[in-house]
Amino acid sequence: MTKKEREIAIEVNNLQKKYGDFKAVKKLSLQVYKDEIFGFLGPNGAGKTTSINMICGLLKPTSGEVIISGQIINSANSHHVKSKIGVCPQQIIIWPKLTCFEQLEFMGEMYNMSRNEAKKSADKLIKKMGLTEKRDKLAKTLSGGMQRRLNIALALVHNPEIIVLDEPEAGLDPQSRVMVREFIKEIATDKTVILTTHNMDEAERLANRVAIIDNGELLLIDTPEKLKKSIGEGDILELKLLQSSKNNNEKVIELLKEFKLSAKSSDEHILIKHKNLISFIPDISLKLKEYEIKIAEMKMRENTLEDVFIHLTGRSLRA
Repeated sequence: MTKKEREIAIEVNNLQKKYGDFKAVKKLSLQVYKDEIFGFLGPNGAGKTTSINMICGLLKPTSGEVIISGQIINSANSHHVKSKIGVCPQQIIIWPKLTCFEQLEFMGEMYNMSRNEAKKSADKLIKKMGLTEKRDKLAKTLSGGMQRRLNIALALVHNPEIIVLDEPEAGLDPQSRVMVREFIKEIATDKTVILTTHNMDEAERLANRVAIIDNGELLLIDTPEKLKKSIGEGDILELKLLQSSKNNNEKVIELLKEFKLSAKSSDEHILIKHKNLISFIPDISLKLKEYEIKIAEMKMRENTLEDVFIHLTGRSLRA
């Protein structure tokens, strides 16, 4: 099936959110396809959470519309449409005096599931999220990583068509991170998944398509591979100086022009992009040594989504 033939799960048209004169989200328009993992990538404060809260119907937009499964979300049908969505917020929300199982059972019943249906769904999700040993423990006694996994399960207990995960890997230990990633890939076989993240590695590993957003504005949207290719071919040489400073970095960038190499400064690093870059390393090292500039770290890598963001904004995702 071609891209044009794919079924649209969510359509967003000119979505905007204002707080006084401040525009948190600026005329956002995009389509999310059925059974894909769609990522919102951007730094903290970029407008990702505000965007998904409007898409889910949790926040009223200043203007624009959201269409889910062919229906415009409005006051008349909002409850019906919202029942198709499961939301896992960035902030962990649990009932401290309920066990893991009781939380899931209660949430299922809130979505009008029968008690038997809710219990079956709760048991299934507890196993999937590796919480079997904690089934009957109070949720407040769980580690932060386990509480995050429980929160994801709470968003899925009513078997929604669309699952929205706001920074799903926030605060997770490496083992939980791998488990959550595998689980997201699994549920995406028959659900549409939207996730927000400022973690480029998470976006590259999980998302079929990525929307890069900054200052409330959509900058680019495509597959991770196409986004990385959009800034040109070639590897990245990443330098960190022993005495890193804005002036020293700018001095190195100026010296590199002798080799017809362009570079950018990002955080404490100097990023150099060029084809066959490895052949330049000996000359670069000699030139810096000549000016008594010492290198603390040097590494070669391929383009990342962070490089795309730097190319678009001139600053790092971590900034």
